[in-house]
Amino acid sequence: MIYLNGDFMPIEEARVPVLDRGFIFGDGVYEVIPVYSRKPFRLAEHLHRLQHSLDGIRLSNPHSNKEWSHLLERIIAGNESDDQSLYLHVTRGVAKRDHAFPKGVMPTVFIMSNPLLAPPAEWLATGVAAITASDNRWLRCDIKAISLLPNVLLRQMAVDVGAIETVLLREGFMTEGAASNIFVIKDGILLAPPKNHLMLPGITYDVVLELAFANEIPHEVREVSEYEVRTAQEILLTSSTKEIMPITRLDGKSVGDGRPGAMFALLHQLYQNYKSTVMRGGTSTFEGNH
Repeated sequence: MIYLNGDFMPIEEARVPVLDRGFIFGDGVYEVIPVYSRKPFRLAEHLHRLQHSLDGIRLSNPHSNKEWSHLLERIIAGNESDDQSLYLHVTRGVAKRDHAFPKGVMPTVFIMSNPLLAPPAEWLATGVAAITASDNRWLRCDIKAISLLPNVLLRQMAVDVGAIETVLLREGFMTEGAASNIFVIKDGILLAPPKNHLMLPGITYDVVLELAFANEIPHEVREVSEYEVRTAQEILLTSSTKEIMPITRLDGKSVGDGRPGAMFALLHQLYQNYKSTVMRGGTSTFEGNH
């Protein structure tokens, strides 16, 4: 079951006009929210990021947080899996093709759910391969926009060589992955690039830093140089669907000793513990976020 502009229906019945600005211009934003045991994970944080994206493209939010929560509950209940990946998508709506914003147009709102599959055990045991590439995207990567062609092309570069992700570099520094955030462990310190317009503020990124702060894991939020990436002891990939994943090969070379490291093992376990606490009804946000 999906939701489209006020109606719940099978996805096969959903139709969007060809003049929808999402189709014509990629004029819209989206969110992906993991669901564990039929409970959305960090929903407030995801809806806050959605608002940031909508503000970034000057589009009014079509729903209150309470209304979003109700719609998402209906979608979760209407689909079979206990663990799901919610996708919600808002465009500026249907109008005659013109670059300028149309007036008096209702936004298009679409929500669907897919089963949330755990990362393969092999990936956690041996790590995954990644490549690097120049970050040639636009300068508002903090907006979770549906116009993802640059990310698609960069991610396909990795797929073409049997890798999982492309680590992006801009002017000598790391920004993020094509579809993830990236952490580097150098000299025992967890390094994270700062939130700015060149990266998407990841929800899992936040959790990792909160876990590091709460457990007194040495960490720094600052620009991470390409040299630090290439000489890292460990590299971690984070996203809502992949959670925390070790990158053990970069551009065909081993990262550290070529195996998942101690920092990955620690953070992965802390993340699973935290996730279990949240799903049992504990707090979903740490006290004193760092």
